[in-house]
Amino acid sequence: MPIYALGDREPTIHADAYVHPDAVIIGDVRIGAESSVWPGAVLRGDDGYIEIGERTSIQDGSVLHTTRDIPTVVGSDCVVGHIVHLEACTIEDGSLVGSGSVVLHRAVVRSGALVGANAVVPNGMEVPSGAMALGIPAKLRPDSVTPEMIQFGVASYVARGKWFAADLRRIDRPT
Repeated sequence: MPIYALGDREPTIHADAYVHPDAVIIGDVRIGAESSVWPGAVLRGDDGYIEIGERTSIQDGSVLHTTRDIPTVVGSDCVVGHIVHLEACTIEDGSLVGSGSVVLHRAVVRSGALVGANAVVPNGMEVPSGAMALGIPAKLRPDSVTPEMIQFGVASYVARGKWFAADLRRIDRPT
């Protein structure tokens, strides 16, 4: 898997995390225990740092970047769907960011919140706990998320990461 240091900035990946061989990790990226990073995901910690908590999935094709002044922080027990773009934002513990979404600078997705598929959370927006952010630009639907909506995805991807770590093997070329 391509994992790169950039000058003195080196990734820190917990031994119990799963990073797919086709994901790209560059620079100051910190990945917690039982988290997973899936094919085609790019986490580029060049200007600042990216932090991924424990039991969080960063799914296929997602791009996480940062700025010099604002890190990108994704808490524990989060689901970041396929083809998501996170840039200099905070996703608190127990949140879900749906496939195709964009969350931009200084935005905060609070614990237990959900960003719907293809939503754009603009600079500085806060998505409160229990709310959904839907549309472009995102509009809030308060009190519409239950913890079970997110916990199912978290548990599924923790198990999937363990399965892939144990059983994934490349078969298109001799080993």
